[in-house]
Amino acid sequence: MPSNVIKKFSYNTEQMILTIMFVSGKVYDYFQVPFSIFEGFRSSFSKGGFLNRNIKGKFTCKQRVVI
Repeated sequence: MPSNVIKKFSYNTEQMILTIMFVSGKVYDYFQVPFSIFEGFRSSFSKGGFLNRNIKGKFTCKQRVVI
């Protein structure tokens, strides 16, 4: 199901980085995210809800500067 807040996302399996681009254009990298968490995120009905419950505040993140 399309998300109202998340435009797209990707996961780097080697570095365990989940990258999320929001519809606002902001991009965040979440570090040391286990593949099992990414799989849960990818398959979740509500990506925003999953992000808020299982990722935000639990993994270090950094906003990318997008030019």
